[in-house]
Amino acid sequence: MKKILIVASLILPLAACTQTEKGAAIGATGGAIIGGAATGNVRGAAVGAAIGGVAGALIGNANEPGRCIYRDRYGRRYEAAC
Repeated sequence: MKKILIVASLILPLAACTQTEKGAAIGATGGAIIGGAATGNVRGAAVGAAIGGVAGALIGNANEPGRCIYRDRYGRRYEAAC
């Protein structure tokens, strides 16, 4: 279980695109690791992931320069002013 969490904490932030997504991924992974280690059960890891994800998303959103990522009707992503 520990190996899976370590691998996930290294891979998930790389899959994110915007600062908000990166912050949420890093926060959720870190929160899950800390919550699981502190309580020793899955419920603590889930609560830690939820709290860490929200906190990371808020921090990441504060670091974005007023640009947002949108999707067109074909599923392509593009960046424009919010």
